Formats: sequence, C-alpha cells, structure tokens
Amino acid sequence: MPEGNDVRQQQRLDQILATISTQDRISVEEIADLFGTSLATARRDLSVLTDQGLVTRTHGGAIAVASAYELPMAYRIARNAHAKRAIGATAAALVSAGDVVGLTGGTTTSELGRALASRGDLVPKVGTGVTVMTNALNIAYELAIRSHVKLVLTGGVARSQTFELVGPIAAATLSDVVIDVAFVGVDGLDAQCGATTADDAEAHVNHRMLSSARRVVVVADSTKFDHAAFARTCSLEEIDTLVTDAEPGPGLAEALARADVEVIVSGPRGRG
Repeated sequence: MPEGNDVRQQQRLDQILATISTQDRISVEEIADLFGTSLATARRDLSVLTDQGLVTRTHGGAIAVASAYELPMAYRIARNAHAKRAIGATAAALVSAGDVVGLTGGTTTSELGRALASRGDLVPKVGTGVTVMTNALNIAYELAIRSHVKLVLTGGVARSQTFELVGPIAAATLSDVVIDVAFVGVDGLDAQCGATTADDAEAHVNHRMLSSARRVVVVADSTKFDHAAFARTCSLEEIDTLVTDAEPGPGLAEALARADVEVIVSGPRGRG
C-alpha cells in the first residue's frame, strides 16, 4: 500500500484525534495500520499533534490531553463534510427574506452560513435581505462582506476551540432580541439528555439564543445521534425542527415524535 494511501496529513490528524476522543489513547502501530503508512510517518503525525498541545506522547503512542476531550474546530471541519454541506443547504431553505436568523457556532452551522451567503433570492432591491445574529467569529467573518446580510455579533469572550463568543456579555445581548428562527449546532442528540455540547459556557449562550427564538432548528449529522456531551443545551421539547442527513434510530425517533419535533432529512434521502 503506498505511503499516505492518498490521505492528506490533515485528514490523518483529524482521524487520530477522533480515535483518541473515543478510546483515550492510540498506538503508533494502530495509526500505521489505519492509514497504511510507515511507523515513521505515524510517529511524525503524533509529533505534530504533540507540538500543538492536542495529545500527550507515551511510549509507543499517545493519549488525550484531558478526560473531557474536545476536538478543535480546525480538526472537525473535514468530518462528514458532505453531509454537513447538505444539511446546511436544506436548513438555509427554511429562511425567508426579512427574517432575523440566529446562528450558534459549529461546523454544520458554518455550512448553513455559507448557504445563506449564496442565497441570491435573499438579495433585496432595497434594504437588508436577512439579519443574522451570531456568537461565532468564523461565521461573522464570512458574512460580513455580504451586502444582503445585516450582521449582529453578540460580543463576549472567544473560545479558541470553536471560535464562539461566550460569557455574560453574549448571554445578556441575546436576552434583549427577538429571533425568527435560531439554528443550533450540537455535539450530541439523545432521547433522554436532549441536545448537548462539550462546553457549559457555550451551552448557556446557545440556550439564551434559542429562548429568544420563535422557531428552534437543530442542525446535526447522524454521528451525533444517541450521544450525550457534557453540557445540556436544551431538551427535545424545546426543539421545533431537526435537520439531519439520516433518519434517527428507533429510540431517538420515538422520543423526537413524542416531543413533536419535525425531522427533515437532507439530500437524496428526502424529507422525513
């Protein structure tokens, strides 16, 4: 098998971190077997992650730097990218001209922001086509140059892992606005625990945003199903719509139905 197996180093690093996040450790031999690389290449990949402070080297491998492990956004962007783009496009179609839209941070909401930016039908002849309120710096950066978007940032303290603004300033700003539709990204969606995220400060700000919204839409690919992260963002009963890439399994599907959550499946699978 050729060195690298046509997998870019960034993709290898992403998969290494994803593996460590689920099993806490990985060996050099596992990495070499996973990607068909040499042991030397596997060691170099671990050295890159160690230099970035994302893993701790051990004899023959590496472990997570902390028990509450959260992949930085730079390493989450490529995961399920096709599904996230499809979800973003489907969710963006729920927005009408003149709407006030809330966007939390996350890789899927980032794709939604890009889809809104390219919606030519939202460009008005006069005035603003859509107002976007967000606490995500990366989303704001991409939307700031769009003439049809009135961009409102919450303010707050920036988290380097997710580029989200959190804290009392962000929460207070969201308490004084009315949002037509809030799109919320999650790290987990579970029948018992509801929508969850890895950081409690983000969960608090995200809940403030959805509490100010007339309609709450969770955007999540199917890898988030039946998983609960550290901090609860909201219960299933607080969600109006779920936009995803696949039908949930029986347990989660039943819980969503009991909570009267509309499920929209993006892409060729159609609408649920």
